[in-house]
Amino acid sequence: MNEQGLSQVNSLTTIVPEITTEELMGQLRPPPEFAGSSFENYHPDQQFPSQQLALQAAKQFVTGTRKLFAKADSAPGIYLDGGFGVGKTHLLAAMWHEFRGPKVFGSFLEYTSLIGYLGFQAAVQRLGEYRLICIDEFELDDPGDTMMMSRLLKELSAKGVRFAATSNTPPNALGQGRFAAEDFKREIQGLGERFEIVTIDGEDYRHRDPDQHARNLTPAELRDWLRMEPDAYANKLSEILDHLATLHPTKFRMLLRDVGVLGISEVFQLHDQVPALRFVVFVDRCYEMQIPLRSSGEVAITEVFSPQMIEGGYRKKYLRAISRLGALCELY
Repeated sequence: MNEQGLSQVNSLTTIVPEITTEELMGQLRPPPEFAGSSFENYHPDQQFPSQQLALQAAKQFVTGTRKLFAKADSAPGIYLDGGFGVGKTHLLAAMWHEFRGPKVFGSFLEYTSLIGYLGFQAAVQRLGEYRLICIDEFELDDPGDTMMMSRLLKELSAKGVRFAATSNTPPNALGQGRFAAEDFKREIQGLGERFEIVTIDGEDYRHRDPDQHARNLTPAELRDWLRMEPDAYANKLSEILDHLATLHPTKFRMLLRDVGVLGISEVFQLHDQVPALRFVVFVDRCYEMQIPLRSSGEVAITEVFSPQMIEGGYRKKYLRAISRLGALCELY
C-alpha cells in the first residue's frame, strides 16, 4: 500500500504479538458483540415456537433442572442446532453469563488452536479447571479435529465438566440437510448421545443476504477511506497471508487488538487450502472484534476462495468466512 501514498497507515506485518498462557485462557469469553447477551434480551420469534423452547431449555440447563441431568452417570451437555441468525450464539453467551462457577467460551477453532499451542494433556489439565465449557460453531468437516475434540470432551466429562455447544450451519447450507444434529451425535463418539439436542428453527433475524458480494474498491477509493478512519491498518493480501503463516492462530486476536479499520489491497483468489484455512481463522477474529473492512484487487474480498475450494470438504468454513467478510464490509 505504500506505493499508493499510504506510508502513514499502520501495517499488520510490524506486529509480532506474544501471549502468555494466562492471557490465552483469559481470551476465552464471549466476543464483544455478545458481551451483554442474556436470557432477558433474547426475543424469540413467535412464528417459530422452537425458539421459545430453546430459551427455556437453555435456562434449565444453567440451573440444572433439566430431567436429563438428574442422572448421576450423565455427562451434562446441550447442543443448540439450527440455521444462521436464529440466536444460537446469543443463547450460548447467555448461558455463559448466567452460569455461576469457572467457565470459558470460545469457538471450535479456538479450542483446537489451544490444544495445538499447549499440547493435548496440558489443554485437558487447564480446561479441567472449569465447570462449564461453551463451544460455538462446532466443526464437523475435519475428521482429525473432530476426533481430537471428541477425545477432549470425553476426558473433561470424566472430570465433571459440563458443555454447551452450537452448530455451524451457514446460510447457504439451509435446505441441504439443514441441521447437523445427527452428524454431531455420530461423530462425538459415545458422548454425543448424552447431549440434549435443541433444534432452533427460524429465519436470519438480520435478513442478511446469504450470498454476500462486497464492493471491490479502486486503490484510490481504498486509500481515501483509510485516510478518513482512525487506527487504520492496511496491507496487501499476500503480506497478510505471509505474516499469518509466522504466527500461531492463538495470537490472531492480539494481532488485531489495536486495529480500528482494515484495508486489504491486491486481493486475489486463493487455491491453496493451507493459507485459505488460516485466513478463515483470521476472518473469524476480525468478525468477533467487529473490525470494518474494505478491499481492492483482482477480485472482491468475498470472492477470495476459489469455487473448487468452496465445493470441497471445507465448504462450511469458507461459506461462513464469506458471509462474515460481507458483513464486515458493510460496517460504517
